[in-house]
Amino acid sequence: MTVRIGTRGSKLALAQTATVCKKLVALGIEVEQKIISTQGDEVTGVPLHEIGKQGVFVRALDDAILNNEIDCAVHSMKDIPAIRPSGLFTSAILLRDSPADYLAYSGSMSAIKIIGTSSTRRKAQLLRHDPGLTINDLRGNVDTRLKKLGEGQYNAIVLAEAGLARLGIRIPGDRLPPEKFVPSPNQGTIAVVSRSDPSLMEVLSAIDHPGTRKDVAIERAVMEQVGAGCFTPMGIYCKGGHLIAEVLSLDGKRTERIEKNVETIDEARAEGDALRARAHDLIAEAYQTLGISYDR
Repeated sequence: MTVRIGTRGSKLALAQTATVCKKLVALGIEVEQKIISTQGDEVTGVPLHEIGKQGVFVRALDDAILNNEIDCAVHSMKDIPAIRPSGLFTSAILLRDSPADYLAYSGSMSAIKIIGTSSTRRKAQLLRHDPGLTINDLRGNVDTRLKKLGEGQYNAIVLAEAGLARLGIRIPGDRLPPEKFVPSPNQGTIAVVSRSDPSLMEVLSAIDHPGTRKDVAIERAVMEQVGAGCFTPMGIYCKGGHLIAEVLSLDGKRTERIEKNVETIDEARAEGDALRARAHDLIAEAYQTLGISYDR
């Protein structure tokens, strides 16, 4: 059986797909790779939350699977939206790499005044840590972001530590502890999405990591219940059943946070409901900045 694997064309996406291919080939499974462009790759001049809802890096690959152009696709799991098309299944979730953000900079930490990121979550968490910072938008692939840092457009930029490791990039900076700078749900996790074909799902399940699958399922259950949208600053992180989740105001001055041990998806949903109720005003404010009413 030859498995046709779709991927975005960025260096990071190709590196992640290479990891999946290597694991499958080691099991004696033949693979083919196909690069597919997505809306998130094509529109780079604006923050992600202005392009559309979560899924801008996913939809084209979903369509290619459903149209039988490929058998499966490799994603950063944090990019996969909560609502999925019928006929698709997340057949494998690899052992999680670092979930943490990484603050890349050179020189003295005290000299950092301007930080580049287009993530509302990262911006709010950085402002909570130091309200005197200036946070400017930054988009593009890792190379583009590092180039802008090198040109002095920013004193520091925020990247996912897992992405740097997958690309083999070592740069000066500091890891931001995920207990304080709570990452996006599923950050650091690679997922393989396929058609709901039992034979294909069985092949791909050989590279699945059950512990990671459980943790990210808990994170996604909380995310789905909060329903805050991609423009609301929100971090959710679970490790071995220990859940930390928070919603912040856009300026980082207010936070609603939960930290509990969670064993089941039902428990995770209950915690998500509780966090949504407590953070209702913060979520509504984030929606209001885009002129959208929030009535959950």
